Amino acid sequence: MIGFYEDEKFVENGIAYPFKSHIQESEGQSTMVGAHYHTHIEILYCLSGQFRVILDGVDFLIDRGDMMIINSMEVHHVFALSEEKNQYIVIRFKPELLYTTPESIFESKYVLPFTLKSATHQKRFPAREIRNTFIPDLLNQILQEDGEKKYGFELAIRNHIGRIFLWILRSWNEKSVHLNLDHGLNAQNIQRLQKVFDYVDANFNRTIDVQEVAELCNMSYSYFSRFFKAKMHQNFSDYVNFMRVTKAANMLTTTDESVTDIGLTVGFSTTSYFIEQFKSFKELTPLQYRKNFKEMVNASLSSAHEVL
Repeated sequence: MIGFYEDEKFVENGIAYPFKSHIQESEGQSTMVGAHYHTHIEILYCLSGQFRVILDGVDFLIDRGDMMIINSMEVHHVFALSEEKNQYIVIRFKPELLYTTPESIFESKYVLPFTLKSATHQKRFPAREIRNTFIPDLLNQILQEDGEKKYGFELAIRNHIGRIFLWILRSWNEKSVHLNLDHGLNAQNIQRLQKVFDYVDANFNRTIDVQEVAELCNMSYSYFSRFFKAKMHQNFSDYVNFMRVTKAANMLTTTDESVTDIGLTVGFSTTSYFIEQFKSFKELTPLQYRKNFKEMVNASLSSAHEVL
């Protein structure tokens, strides 16, 4: 199935979020969404009606109370089938939300089933399987938290999504489901990657010699580059920049240092390149990120005072 790539940013009132939720609905039979794909993981939860969901050419029917998991980069197309009201909750989020830290290589084996198109895991969870669990309640809570945006809602949504996917993984484990994912994360590769993460964490603020990193793993430059890309699904240079931006984001919210000083502190050679990379990962410039953070803090404090 061919679909178009959707590069939607989850930005609301100038603030970028790693998730988005809403209710999709229609009266009578219709095409709900055309064939498309995106990097986000998506959850659908049917509230009423019936839907036909096509995932990479495979048909699924979902009824009231059923849940669907759509992988990152998986082409999907949704049709409403009922003559009455057709309604489902949509929850989309970046795969990184499932990691506790950027260096969580030990968690990759849990996240990979939802990020690889080659994964053949269960996509539809029928109502009878989740009805008597906390899953339906958490899905509705995510929608409510995202709509109300009370103090700490970001943490609540992240925790709810984590609980849902932990339940899925443990459910598969109890059923002895084999995911057929040959991602090569054996003990030796984990040790090698951990050395890389530790090295980057200790040296992010200076020029990083890729050859030196390759030697840490007992590899040649070219082999290391291929190895890292295969295991982490990104280039080593992109990972380094991501880590630098992560450190910079923390400094922007905890210090009053200038954008230029922060960029240099975390290892970027020029301010312009720092801003370019920061915007690439955070979808905001460093100044916008700092401004939005301060506004969120002030809004949260105002809400807290009103409650008191």
